[in-house]
Amino acid sequence: MNWDETGSDTGERLDARLDERIVDAGADGEDTAVEAALRPKDLDEFVGQEKVREQLDLVLKAARARGATADHVLLSGAPGLGKTTLSMIIAAEMGAPIRITSGPAIQHAGDLAAILSSLQEGEVLFLDEIHRMSRPAEEMLYMAMEDFRVDVIVGKGPGATAIPLELPPFTLVGATTRAGLLPPPLRDRFGFTGHMEFYAPTELERVIRRSARLLDVAIDEEGAAEIAGRSRGTPRIANRLLRRVRDYAQVKADGRIDRPVASAALGVYEVDARGLDRLDRAVLGALLKLFGGGPVGLSTLAVAVGEERETVEEVAEPFLVREGLLARTPRGRVATPAAWAHLGLVPPQHGGNGQQGLFGA
Repeated sequence: MNWDETGSDTGERLDARLDERIVDAGADGEDTAVEAALRPKDLDEFVGQEKVREQLDLVLKAARARGATADHVLLSGAPGLGKTTLSMIIAAEMGAPIRITSGPAIQHAGDLAAILSSLQEGEVLFLDEIHRMSRPAEEMLYMAMEDFRVDVIVGKGPGATAIPLELPPFTLVGATTRAGLLPPPLRDRFGFTGHMEFYAPTELERVIRRSARLLDVAIDEEGAAEIAGRSRGTPRIANRLLRRVRDYAQVKADGRIDRPVASAALGVYEVDARGLDRLDRAVLGALLKLFGGGPVGLSTLAVAVGEERETVEEVAEPFLVREGLLARTPRGRVATPAAWAHLGLVPPQHGGNGQQGLFGA
């Protein structure tokens, strides 16, 4: 799948599927508005990512001690783990303004030149999904990051002239969900690289309790633990589930969230104890019940579920693989023993090879 073809029919169908899922780690309009109020303002408030926080704290304190701008920072990891929040914290810790844009918005070198030329000294430029930036803009960024200079081309053909444009020192914070797509020359120009890991349930409990205080929601420790266990290791999902459970508690209970209320609320939204939703369970159910646990091809599995191939591969499978419920093999998709146990089914005696059970081979 070409991730640059964001306007394709496939991309639009995938985006539509993501918009329907309460456990999607991407941000929608409501998430963006709520996250602005819930974001921590400094590194001390930021929960989780201990190694990245410690390393970044040293980088920022050293830069402040020298009276210099901080090194360029690259943050990689899955959506919803706090890359945008950390970029804002970097700006706050350095006492600098921040400008936010994204790779897909920069399609021409001129777009990047216009942004860079208007930066103030010490300003933080946050470039989300940096791997989706156009190649000409990418090459211009090399010189801007290293020498704080860009060459603006005036004219065309043999008469074209390069006019050097000096830039004030600035800090670029790049964020990417696919670090492997960044070219080495761009990666090497970042002074600090941090990889964001998925959160442990105990860390998510802290996130949920903090968000509940800010949202003025009454929640006990067991209620927070119940939501945290279904949040897929992602703070954005945890905060979204908290808001949905809050709604349920206000309508169906006394407004206070405990374990039974959280469990009942998330049952309404079809999020089970491991964070699987309807699509995840449909994929596992088809794999186990129709194909005996596999191996089965992706296209066949998608037809059995009634979804597009890309939806199964890009939306459902990553979490199922990470949870150890499904494996991708050269012969096809295979369910693990944990998948059988999670759905309460008994594996066939032939060892889980669905093709043997179907065809008697």
